[in-house]
Amino acid sequence: MAERSFAKEVKKLRLGAGEVFHGEGILAITKGLLQSGVAYVGGYQGSPVSHLMDVLADSQEILSELGVHFEANGSEANAAAMLSASISYPLRAAVTWKSTVGTNVASDALSNLASAGVIGGTVIIIGEDYGEGASIMQERSHAFAMKSQIWLINPRPNLPNMVDMLEKTFQLSEASNTPVFFQMRIRACHLHGQFIAKDNIKPKFTLRDALDNPNREADKIILPPFTFLHEKQKQELRWPAAVKFITEHNLNEIIDDPKNDPENDIGIILEGGLYNVVIRSLQMLGLATSMGESKIPLYVMNVTYPLVDSELIKFAKDKKAVLMVEEGQPNYIEQSLNKIFNDAKLTCKISGKDLLPAFGEYSGQVTKDGIKGFIAKYNPALLDQDEQKASVASLSAGAISASELDTAIPARPPGLCTGCPERPFFAALKMLEKDYGEIHISADIGCNSFGTLPPFQIGNTIMGYGLGAASSSAFSSVKGKRAISIMGDGGFWHNGLTSGIASAVFNNSDNVFIIVDNGYAAATGGQYIPSSAKTLKEDERKARIQDAVQGVGVKWVRTIDSYAISDVKTLVQEAMTTDFLGPKIIVVEGECMLNRQRREKPVIARNIKAGNREIKQRFYVESETCSGDHACIRLSGCPSLTIKPNPDILREDPVAYVDNSCVGCGVCGENVHSAVLCPSFSRADLIFNPTAWDRFKYSLRQTVITALQRRRDRTRAKVML
Repeated sequence: MAERSFAKEVKKLRLGAGEVFHGEGILAITKGLLQSGVAYVGGYQGSPVSHLMDVLADSQEILSELGVHFEANGSEANAAAMLSASISYPLRAAVTWKSTVGTNVASDALSNLASAGVIGGTVIIIGEDYGEGASIMQERSHAFAMKSQIWLINPRPNLPNMVDMLEKTFQLSEASNTPVFFQMRIRACHLHGQFIAKDNIKPKFTLRDALDNPNREADKIILPPFTFLHEKQKQELRWPAAVKFITEHNLNEIIDDPKNDPENDIGIILEGGLYNVVIRSLQMLGLATSMGESKIPLYVMNVTYPLVDSELIKFAKDKKAVLMVEEGQPNYIEQSLNKIFNDAKLTCKISGKDLLPAFGEYSGQVTKDGIKGFIAKYNPALLDQDEQKASVASLSAGAISASELDTAIPARPPGLCTGCPERPFFAALKMLEKDYGEIHISADIGCNSFGTLPPFQIGNTIMGYGLGAASSSAFSSVKGKRAISIMGDGGFWHNGLTSGIASAVFNNSDNVFIIVDNGYAAATGGQYIPSSAKTLKEDERKARIQDAVQGVGVKWVRTIDSYAISDVKTLVQEAMTTDFLGPKIIVVEGECMLNRQRREKPVIARNIKAGNREIKQRFYVESETCSGDHACIRLSGCPSLTIKPNPDILREDPVAYVDNSCVGCGVCGENVHSAVLCPSFSRADLIFNPTAWDRFKYSLRQTVITALQRRRDRTRAKVML
């Protein structure tokens, strides 16, 4: 189970030499791996590379035919440690995870991997999740690459270039005995295009070959004195080898139209991943064509680390000024350029963060304004063109300012899906706080993190995936008051069991730990985890959370259905007030509604089409009894709950309304009952293909209801008389 199936798309992975591949960027990257002769692949799902894991999971048959091992790793650290097979054997390997947060988790293994060096080409595909659309703290992978001297590929985003760069990345890794980051930005992952395919390649050296011929090299062990030798190798051997390969294979590109004015003495240096936005900005300024021909010379860094000094000096030596387009902060590359140009005694001026924002995503408008400012400063004659004026005028016509957009478009924080089993759980906590008082709650990464936002606003901190339990450890010995830690089942298996629960047992923490078990790594697309009812390779549950926590010594464990709001509230209150000293674990169970709908909807549709009886539950609000208070919306926040005009002309307040996105989970009704709100919620059972018994009951009900309505009307008539 995953957010979407790639069962049809993976057939494209069988395309051979000369055939045209059409598809999404992330699928093209998978094809590139198979064309490179990769021996094993793994990783941990996360935006924007979750689909890479999903594609690999759906490609088991093809991977098996090629002899490629695929593993859905338990964490990024697990994935990075798996790469150790390429330290001593010429095995090509690739793993993937979500940018800086995944790299942080994997940092210990990555540092050791980079220190020892690799024999087989080793590629880490990182999904760079940066900008306002990101779901993580705003950091760059560039810093880690420099710290550990792992080369960083930032490919120009089009399918032919990305696939070609991926194949060359394996070669670069082998030529320099260094693991390499292959950075995929959000838009690069999901853009569509085409390229000419090559044949898939079986690994030249297999995992079986490695086990049949074990190889141990003492100088690859991460212990003194070898660690000092590794540092020497990085500087004296691996770095020069990388620069040589980058230069000889033209991994970086210079785009300069031969028809350009030879007196054009400015240029732009840019990260490869920003090429599309830069060339579009130049088009808007009338300085580039739709085919990518630029009137300003461009130096495109498909490799952003290490920098190739000789190429940069050659590009800039005859220029008055260059603009460094580098997204994010700090401005690592711009600082390096200043050092390189200074050592080479170049007079070329360097602009960058002085004209472009110091931080934040470089969107089209932002980049265009920065480039325009650079040209106006150093070569304003380039802007005096009719086509540029016409282009900018057409784009400016009817433009809406940022302040106007803020006014016109309401804020919409991310939230839980319709029917999400975590919604009733957070509603129960909100009700508990009304009676018990405010509680310090440590939140976690995942769907449960949305509980920190309106309407619930529950959770004081988020420290990392699976670290919800550890985040409350400072309060573990306070008497008379307890903190609550919340994490999902994905975070529990990723890191939470060891860093949080086992530590709480060891330190005899008196806090309350709530694990929301929705059956999947739901926030990343619904991938399987050890406690899923069905797993990747077998139709059975591998492990239970309850058994795991008891296995590390927890004595107080309770399990409850998340939709039983009153019972959840009562159980959490019991955990907060019990005389039991020690960690208290509550497992709140409720299957992810999105995955449940993906599983059940096709079955129900087939049954209805086949003429079988099916019942769908729907909830609705009685407009006549709705008070217009909307407490139900404030307590639930369900996307299917909205408002509509009051049908009563004597009342102005709009009434609550359940729209057609309702999945019949019943949370709204449970909330109303548990919080003692209004009695306006009702449930209707929609029966498809009703039986004779269903029709009889319906007829009987209608007869009784009609009789009661007529009696009520007669009573009203008598009163009026």
